[in-house]
Amino acid sequence: METRTLADISPERVEQLLAFDRLLNIMDDLRAKCPWDKKQTLESLRHLTIEETYELSDAILENDLPEIEKELGDLLLHMVFYAKIGSEMANGATYRFDIKSVLHGICEKLIVRHPHIYGDVEADTEEKVKQNWEQIKLKEGNGKKSVLGGVPQSLPALVKAMRIQEKARGAGFDWEEKQQVWEKVEEEMAEFKEHFNAEDNSVIDAEKAEGEFGDLLFSLVNYARFIDINPETALERTNKKFIKRFNYLESQSRADGKQLHEMTLAEMDEYWNQAKKL
Repeated sequence: METRTLADISPERVEQLLAFDRLLNIMDDLRAKCPWDKKQTLESLRHLTIEETYELSDAILENDLPEIEKELGDLLLHMVFYAKIGSEMANGATYRFDIKSVLHGICEKLIVRHPHIYGDVEADTEEKVKQNWEQIKLKEGNGKKSVLGGVPQSLPALVKAMRIQEKARGAGFDWEEKQQVWEKVEEEMAEFKEHFNAEDNSVIDAEKAEGEFGDLLFSLVNYARFIDINPETALERTNKKFIKRFNYLESQSRADGKQLHEMTLAEMDEYWNQAKKL
């Protein structure tokens, strides 16, 4: 990739760089003068960053563009904050980093992992790009000997299942046809049912039932992947839909002078169906 100079930068890019420089300067001020900002560490910021990430996720699901813009700013602040803390590590520290090394690091990673753009490798489909990405990651190592080693242990289970399957696919381990995947779903459903009493639906073996239920969920995630549905997004949209309908049930029944704990399920269903029509 050719080296650029300041003279090569467009006016629009200069404005972007100046905006980023403004944030870096503000971060310097806060770290030097604000009691709260001075106190923060990599560890203390961690849970706040996770919270900000979920807030961005909510904004994306709601397609709230002004909110997405705001949450992106919050996350960018966190990235700059971590880099600032890294730059303050003493010279004798095991490892030091700053915003420059962070930015160069991600740039080099993107160049290496896109050989079809910055090299002579051919990849004319999205699937081929993904396969190349996973193969390059495995060659890089970083102490991970398994294709699945790059899946964070703390990921929510549903997201983790999706990432595990994607990485396995990148290594060539996957079903060939979606019908095969659906047959697997039906097979897992049948095995799950085996651990219940068909007459009263009671659990016969709770431990095995839990294991089979996990297998069923994993196979459903697999099928969702094959038909280009993100299971995490799909479930969260359903969560939001349920919350809105239940809130309607609560507010409308209260407006009619009714208490939920005193209502029959049939009465609740009337409000629920009204919410569905809305």
